Amino acid sequence: MVNHIVLWNLNEELTESERKEAALEIKSRLEAIKDAVAGVVLLELQINEADSSNRDIALISKFESWEALQNYQVSPEHVAAGKYVRSVTCNRSCFDYEEK
Repeated sequence: MVNHIVLWNLNEELTESERKEAALEIKSRLEAIKDAVAGVVLLELQINEADSSNRDIALISKFESWEALQNYQVSPEHVAAGKYVRSVTCNRSCFDYEEK
């Protein structure tokens, strides 16, 4: 099992209303990919509600294999969602690892 965790901050120039709307849109677009790409085991998005966090959005996902993760990353659904995500976020961090 391969874990893929991505963290973002929303662009600071967004208003509070725009930030909420963007976070929900990111959640909707990314979570919709779960059923569209083979090999996705888990794909969920969490929107930060804690003052103790320093990122606004977290994508937690699991894939059957490294190949499934690669297929997800190049899928048309992910590429389209990624364009939107990049337009409203900054400070992306990613951590991929295989469960042993």
